[in-house]
Amino acid sequence: MAKYKSDFLRVLEARGFIQDVTEPEALDKLLSSETVTAYIGFDATATSLHAGSLIPIMMLYWLQETGHKPIVLLGGGTTKVGDPSGKEEMRKVLTEDGILDNIRGISGTFERVLTNPTIVNNDEWLSELNYIEFLRDYGRHFTINRMLTMDSVKSRLEREQPLSFIEFNYMIMQAYDFVELHKRFGCQFQMGGSDQWGNIVNGIDLGRRVADAHMFGLTTPLLTTSSGKKMGKTAEGAVWLNDDLLPAYDYWQYWRNAEDADVGRFLRLITTLPLSEIERLEKLEGSEINEAKKILATEATALNHGRKTAEKARATAEETFAGSGLSQDLPTVEVGSSELDAGMGVLSALHLAGLATSNSEARRHIKGGAARVNDQAVSDEKLVLTGKDANADGVIKLSVGKKRHVLLKPV
Repeated sequence: MAKYKSDFLRVLEARGFIQDVTEPEALDKLLSSETVTAYIGFDATATSLHAGSLIPIMMLYWLQETGHKPIVLLGGGTTKVGDPSGKEEMRKVLTEDGILDNIRGISGTFERVLTNPTIVNNDEWLSELNYIEFLRDYGRHFTINRMLTMDSVKSRLEREQPLSFIEFNYMIMQAYDFVELHKRFGCQFQMGGSDQWGNIVNGIDLGRRVADAHMFGLTTPLLTTSSGKKMGKTAEGAVWLNDDLLPAYDYWQYWRNAEDADVGRFLRLITTLPLSEIERLEKLEGSEINEAKKILATEATALNHGRKTAEKARATAEETFAGSGLSQDLPTVEVGSSELDAGMGVLSALHLAGLATSNSEARRHIKGGAARVNDQAVSDEKLVLTGKDANADGVIKLSVGKKRHVLLKPV
């Protein structure tokens, strides 16, 4: 780990964050000698970030922990355009009100992880640009020849998938963001996922051309699990960071169910545990690796939801899986008492609880022996639930498999 002298790059190297760096020796020297301002951009395409966003968030965390200044750039302006990087089709066009709602939703994540972060919305300057002046002053520094070689453009064209003119402009707008942040905050350093390499390099080049600025960039690998699945995705959808979209208990369970081969890597990337402790945990084998997974789940949940919530999620899981049968801290779905008294089919109940995406999937769970009501296996897909099925706590416990449980609560 003696490759770098600066604390920040040493931490990133040791924890597996680094893929590519522009001028690594010069950047290392800069980080070793002065306080550096750096940024990462997040477009506001949903009301919550998902688990895949944890990698850039943690880079900002370690930047702050090693004495530098992080900037969170929210793409209120660029979201109106849509980043073509890694996309097979044009993003859905969002309204301004929708983008503002998304910004409000994702801002809380940074405030939980970082200490008094500087959060900036690029709509502040992008919406004020004069198109003709922008093309004259900045667009002239971009050649179509070079833009066509960028992965975000080239991959779409090679697959003969449409690339709109507005998306084609995205890389110019992101490059301008870097220049604007340099002008406003003295920002010299941009980070992002590996799919942002072309956009980052464009920003560095534009800064040199229009402001004679010396800027740097760093990318991290786009994280997948050891089996090749994209991190942050499940069969049920995205693993959201906001608890109104994914309860903390389910978030804890996602990390608890990590593949054995991923435990050490995830501990390095999404927790703040010391490396010595991580090295001890990743050496565990057999059933002992489950303890490491519980620590991973608890530390990841604590970072995103707070320590108290994380410990509560762990206690709930241990109580449930120990066979005690029920915990009131499990995810709960309310249903009208009159509706339940009239009778609710078990297929509809599993669908309503989010344990199946459709009645057909619920039927497959039953045929496969995975569905249970109040811990009793369900074999009849025509089973009808009523208020009489509520237990002493006044709820009906629905389960699919050993790790997914929801309480149906009559109201």
